[in-house]
Amino acid sequence: MTTIKDKMNHKFRNLEGGLFLDVSKADVGSSTEEFFLAGGDNMAWADMFYPDPSIPLSVKKATLACVEEGSVSHYTLPIGLGKLREAVAKHVEKKTGLSIDPNRNVVITPGSDSGLLFAMMPFIEEGDEVLIFDPSYPSNFLNVQLLGGIPVSIPTRFDENYQISIEELEKRVTPKTKMVVLTHPNNPTTVVYRKENLIQLTKFIVEHDLVLVCDQAFEDHIYDGIEFVAPCTLPGMWERTVTVCSLSKGYGLSGYRIGYIYTNDVIMDVLYAATVNVCGAPSTISTYGAIAALEDASILPSYTTKLEKRQHTFYEMMKDIPGVKLHKSESGILAWLDIHALGSSQEVAQYIMKHANIMVNEGTPYGKEGEGYIRIVSCTFYEEKDAILRYQRIKDALIALGKEKGF
Repeated sequence: MTTIKDKMNHKFRNLEGGLFLDVSKADVGSSTEEFFLAGGDNMAWADMFYPDPSIPLSVKKATLACVEEGSVSHYTLPIGLGKLREAVAKHVEKKTGLSIDPNRNVVITPGSDSGLLFAMMPFIEEGDEVLIFDPSYPSNFLNVQLLGGIPVSIPTRFDENYQISIEELEKRVTPKTKMVVLTHPNNPTTVVYRKENLIQLTKFIVEHDLVLVCDQAFEDHIYDGIEFVAPCTLPGMWERTVTVCSLSKGYGLSGYRIGYIYTNDVIMDVLYAATVNVCGAPSTISTYGAIAALEDASILPSYTTKLEKRQHTFYEMMKDIPGVKLHKSESGILAWLDIHALGSSQEVAQYIMKHANIMVNEGTPYGKEGEGYIRIVSCTFYEEKDAILRYQRIKDALIALGKEKGF
């Protein structure tokens, strides 16, 4: 006898959302919500300053004004309001030096998660192979599978600071390879790929006539003077790159659900045609908040200063824990810890949950190379003192586990 699951598309049939079995993702399943309701702290969601109120004043004023004047109850354009696309284009030019047309090169999406899937959809057909750096964002792998493609992991390594190996790419490229997916800066490792490394990568992409989907959700906060280079600005790449970005990670506006894609007009014409079917229309109230955020030049510099200090504090507190290794975070709001010596990702994450009352991420959803690591969202809580209290609890738990393991 067949079951309802047997009737499902095979790409979805084996997915598990935590209703019947425990899953290692921290954003699904009722047990996660129960943990938070019982007073557990969440350092597993990449949500800057969570759970504290942190809307910039300019954004708050624009959001409230949208409610007061009544436009919030109506649609905006499916591709995004023109004024928001103009603000995005100015932001992209300031960030990358690339001059783009807001009416031909930008589409607004309800966050970068849906934007990432949308960016892949026009290209991936059944059996296409997609090269994905490992570890990286879990959706990079799952999106490809949902679209009928085959994700091919390209290992990157802690002792090489996770920079890309062209040799590893060449080992795995085949006539079926169509796309490279790059998360830059990387989630979870926080690494910023260096210009010389990106030049090697883009030469490989051009040589093999591939498409690049580049997720730049964490691009707004780069530390220690490291240069950020958008791959689409390198030779031969504009015509074959789709870049996906977000206001969630840089501006701390995760709940606003505003992301955007920019690319050349040939690709964008196809995205425009499918936007209403795939994305609907962006939230009107969030649109006006996003415009205000992008037009307020004071937000990002002040947050970068705050977050860089936070990341330095985290690193100094964790770097000497027996059995733990980490690099100082190069970008964003995350930290990536090598805990091979203390146990599996699941064992260590569960130990922290039990002994520190804090949820962190197991490394395994981030790829084959994620086992033996944990991801911590180190820039939760608005006040540093509140974050440091949680850092200390994590540190104490890791030290205690280390002693149990003989360190």
